[in-house]
Amino acid sequence: MTNTSVLQPSSTSTSTLRVIAAFFAIYFLWGTTFLAIRIAVHEVPPLFAAGARFFLAGVLLFTFMRLKGQPGPTRIQWRSLAIIALLMFVAEYGPLFWAEKYIPSGVTALLVAIVPILTIVIEVFVLRHQPFRWVLLAATILGFLGVGILVMPSADQHFALVPCVAVLAGSACFALGSILTRSLPLPQSRPLTSGATMMLGGGVLLALSASFGELHPFPHISLRAVLALLYLIVFGSLVAFTAYVWLLGRMPAIRVSSYAYVNPIVAVALGYLVAGELVNSRMLLGAALVVTSVILTLRKPKLAA
Repeated sequence: MTNTSVLQPSSTSTSTLRVIAAFFAIYFLWGTTFLAIRIAVHEVPPLFAAGARFFLAGVLLFTFMRLKGQPGPTRIQWRSLAIIALLMFVAEYGPLFWAEKYIPSGVTALLVAIVPILTIVIEVFVLRHQPFRWVLLAATILGFLGVGILVMPSADQHFALVPCVAVLAGSACFALGSILTRSLPLPQSRPLTSGATMMLGGGVLLALSASFGELHPFPHISLRAVLALLYLIVFGSLVAFTAYVWLLGRMPAIRVSSYAYVNPIVAVALGYLVAGELVNSRMLLGAALVVTSVILTLRKPKLAA
């Protein structure tokens, strides 16, 4: 009895540290990946870059967990993993990698930041998993207003509309996948789940790359692009996405999606400081509206007295 009371604070402290480390990964490491993607796709074909990132990371993580003795997914679980892989990797990252050839990394991050808004729209208005609140409707309108300001043409900056729409459509798929991870039958091991979904999604992206003939002729790839791709594999996938899936198994998808209002701040700052991306008043206004809408979306409702 005494041993239990002694060990409990240590266990709680360890759990808290793991949560903090996981949020650091999805808040800051994921924020840096937008610039790494932009660097990579300047030389590496986008579908191939996305496929290589996730397939290699997925194979490494899945194999590592199986060697540690984790049981392999059942047939039903493989089906669930395939659904998650299609939504969260193929439909999200295929368009995103392609879009970053045409729009700045900071703008891409701001468009992806509406994931919590899309998540709440799906959970409240489609699946009805969450109760309706007027503040959520206001936050949704505010968020899409911010997106509209971001993509609106101006005298000093103009973004291609189709890549922006592609990112938004992919974000909707990612939001749906995040929600489904809480209800679909998946392996108990979160790292194994991460590895399997990345491996499946990356494999499909590589197949799409081959079908589109992206590597004919084979492009020249500099060391800078290779390092960017390695960074995406290690920190963007092996570390950050594993942390994301681990958090989804412990708290609501909306709370985990709070990474979306930190990522764009990191991405815009890096894009401006490292890549010289333009930051003007219109972009700052759109960013402020998007981030404010995300904060409103993720704010806990006040309990009735």
